[in-house]
Parts: sequence; structure tokens; C-alpha cells
Amino acid sequence: MIDFTRIYYIVFALLTIAGGSMGYVKKRSVVSLVAGGVSGVLLLLAAYLIHSKLNGALILGLIVSVLLAGRFIPTYLEKKTPIPAGLMSLLSLAGIVVTLLAWYKK
Repeated sequence: MIDFTRIYYIVFALLTIAGGSMGYVKKRSVVSLVAGGVSGVLLLLAAYLIHSKLNGALILGLIVSVLLAGRFIPTYLEKKTPIPAGLMSLLSLAGIVVTLLAWYKK
């Protein structure tokens, strides 16, 4: 489960960075670029640390997932836009579930 969590964090990070970059390109949103970049780097850091500092990595992954869920789920419920709010909501919820399962099975 730990290896799956690591892979999930990497995929989630890359999609988050790509989404922030898309937000910048489409709407010139510097906030999207910075938030996507910072969130993505933190998820990559969690993936990197998962084999050496498991608890810290899982806490970091959980915090980023919860923060992204808190940002995108209300937006999706309000606007019903599948991209980016719907996708990021699903990825964030999956990040929470994957992290909790990894913690439970460690």
C-alpha cells in the first residue's frame, strides 16, 4: 500500500502542477500557478519521504489533500465545472482515502 500511495502522490502532484499551469495560461492567474506549484511540490516531497519518514510523509500528503479538497469541493458544488474543480475534488478525496488506508495498513 505504501508504494501505491507514493505513486498516487506523484501522479496527483503532476496533475496539480499541470492544473496550476493551465490556470495561468488560460486566465493569467498567478495564484493558480503558485498554488498548483506549491501543492505539487509538497506532494512530490511526501512521495520522496514516504520510505524514510513514513509518518511525516503521510501527514504532509493528508494536509495537502484536505486543503485542496477544501478549496475545490465547494467550488465544484457551486459551479458544477468538471475541470478543474471536479477533477481536483476527486483527486483530493482519493488522496485522503489513499493516505488513510496507507496509515491503517502500515
